[in-house]
Amino acid sequence: MFTLAHLSDPHLGPLARFSLRELIGKRATGYVNWRRKRRHAHDMEILGLIVADILAQKPDHIACTGDVSHIGLPNEFKTALTFLDTLGPRDRVSFVPGNHDAYARSSLKALAGELGPWCASDGGGAGYPWYRRRGPVALIGMNSGIPTLPLMATGRIGPAQIVMAEKLLAQANAEGLIRVILIHHPPYVGGARRTRELLDAPAFEALLARVGADLVLHGHNHRFSLAWRPGAGRDVPIVGVPSASIGPRGHGEMASWHLLKIEGTAEAPAITLERRCFDLDGTVKLQQSIPLTGGGIV
Repeated sequence: MFTLAHLSDPHLGPLARFSLRELIGKRATGYVNWRRKRRHAHDMEILGLIVADILAQKPDHIACTGDVSHIGLPNEFKTALTFLDTLGPRDRVSFVPGNHDAYARSSLKALAGELGPWCASDGGGAGYPWYRRRGPVALIGMNSGIPTLPLMATGRIGPAQIVMAEKLLAQANAEGLIRVILIHHPPYVGGARRTRELLDAPAFEALLARVGADLVLHGHNHRFSLAWRPGAGRDVPIVGVPSASIGPRGHGEMASWHLLKIEGTAEAPAITLERRCFDLDGTVKLQQSIPLTGGGIV
């Protein structure tokens, strides 16, 4: 059995140091939103409990699907670097960015520079999608985070990533690996409302229909979701995890993470999802176990 921990949207706090010059454009409205809502919603003590529970389960690998920052400030990525290092050795932790990490064009250089070690292919190759082989699993990381206008949180992967992802999925299939895609936005039509959706979700669905995958993991919506889309030969489960840091003062589901237990072969994978959630009694506990085999399209 290969075990994969999945967390997302920790929105690390408190907000890192910044200059007033950095609060231009979208960051200004984002800062106001942080002051009014986000700093109260995301509880770092609860995130600490989530991380402790992840480490207690001793997963083989940990995947974080984005939004480690609030408004994409360069110093926020230094905080994220420290956080990702707490999860484990860098070859056992993978990352793909979210829309808050790509908040502004000026975020992109610091994002790539600080968090590059967690989003590089085997051998150190940079760029998206990246490809990592871990045990019987091929992890393929796609970037849906793009700078957007104020009040928008849409994502896009673009045709170049689609073309390369198709090649990597075919490669993993030829190598007899169970294929897991990591992405921030829900990559299917109807996965998020219009101001938050993946703009080229139809192209991603078409990718799955052509070459298939065995599991897709995402964040972004701060709630649990399970959808199925047609793949090459069998339907593909697409699983969304809530934020890893939402506390009682936030909206939506309480902080959670997922443990994926992956068995079987590439021809017949057997994957079980365990939802582990923060409870108001101050503990993190197993809430639900779901087999991700033989599902239907929802």
